[in-house]
Amino acid sequence: MVTKSAVKDHELVPEHVLLSAEEGVAVLKTYGIEAPQLPKIHVSDPVAKEIGAKVGDIIRVVRRSPTAKQSIFYRLVID
Repeated sequence: MVTKSAVKDHELVPEHVLLSAEEGVAVLKTYGIEAPQLPKIHVSDPVAKEIGAKVGDIIRVVRRSPTAKQSIFYRLVID
């Protein structure tokens, strides 16, 4: 019997956090950029689906790094 597990719980999938609108604006302001300048992630991405992301949302991706302990990236959800 096959059991389903959450994609985001797999050890090779970095942590994905859906930001609130206010947090998204703060990130854009901090880096002095506009949302379209962020790297993209499709709304159909398995993790984006799992966290309930919608087009226009911003996701924080936290990756483990052997040299920096963690690296934080931001992605704009697109169609």
